[in-house]
Amino acid sequence: MPFRARWTGEATATFEELQAAAVRAARNRAGRGKRKSSKAEGLFEQVEKCVRLLLEDPRHPGLQTHEFTSIDHSYESKGAKVFEAYVQNRTPGAYRLFWCYGPAKGELTIIAITPHPCCGSSPNSRP
Repeated sequence: MPFRARWTGEATATFEELQAAAVRAARNRAGRGKRKSSKAEGLFEQVEKCVRLLLEDPRHPGLQTHEFTSIDHSYESKGAKVFEAYVQNRTPGAYRLFWCYGPAKGELTIIAITPHPCCGSSPNSRP
């Protein structure tokens, strides 16, 4: 049974930023006559695929979905679960998608799309 998506403001903003970056990169690439997709285009493609797979089947093996305990559930009482799905794997600062069931039956709420908190690179990190 496919699910319907609900998006938080944060998740919508991130999705739109990634999409805009991919569109700009594609235009620049086409203008220079290059064929290979940019990192921005590849990342947005991966995010889109993750959302599509999540809505089709939240337990899809490629998503490696598991409970994530550091974020509170948007709609349910304490103890309700938030899940993490892999957008990327084996990549420095690999992107993750955080989601929960609800608020209505047959809906999933996409809470955030972000680089993994423990794996992201920061300006202050040392090589």
